[in-house]
Amino acid sequence: MKAYIITVKGNKLAESAAQNCMDSHMKFANPFPIEIRTGIQPDQVDDMFTKLPFEWTYPWDQPRTDIKSGLKLSPYQTADKRKRMACFLSHWLLWTECIADDRPLLILEHDAIFIRPFFPQFTLDSKYGIIGINNPLGATRRADVFDSQVQTMRGEHLDVDRVLPLPNVDNFDIPQGLAGNSAYVIKPEGARELIKVVKEHGAWPNDAIMCKQLLPNILGVTSKYYTKVQGTRSTTTL
Repeated sequence: MKAYIITVKGNKLAESAAQNCMDSHMKFANPFPIEIRTGIQPDQVDDMFTKLPFEWTYPWDQPRTDIKSGLKLSPYQTADKRKRMACFLSHWLLWTECIADDRPLLILEHDAIFIRPFFPQFTLDSKYGIIGINNPLGATRRADVFDSQVQTMRGEHLDVDRVLPLPNVDNFDIPQGLAGNSAYVIKPEGARELIKVVKEHGAWPNDAIMCKQLLPNILGVTSKYYTKVQGTRSTTTL
């Protein structure tokens, strides 16, 4: 397995956060190589989408119901649409690389940071194709509900490394995915299913398209958290 840290070129805060993530990886001597990867730039978005077999279909201004899935899609606060689209494309390119190289990847956004050593073999051995390793607190909406359900599922076995099913934190028609999408393992089989979903429904923000409703039995979460968010300023919202 290889890991990538996606960062924003020329953004000092993002580049500093990416280095913090790299430093934490070295601190805990994680047993896999890691690389800082420059993400897609906003000025590349329009040209890239002209070459892809799908379009951006997530709403920007008014909520709507996705007819194919029945999911209610609510707009994200976004000052520059191309920044959020660039974030999606940065992840999408790594999903395609995962398939092309036929090997699992750990994908990290620059705001992730390791909080303990991560030995990923137990995630690779699990039945899940995409596994979140991130602490939900400070990373996602209804984080307390997410965390409470993880704690309930893992029970007293705090020291056991295992993968749990993704918690239910909201109504059935609200996309529910990984905690912040800041840190996740993706296997080739998971990437293939995810790309099928994108081709069917179009491009959405990562934490919306990577939801349990569209990817049933694909998404899992580790029973212990191995990363958390650094609390840096968002590069997609602002």
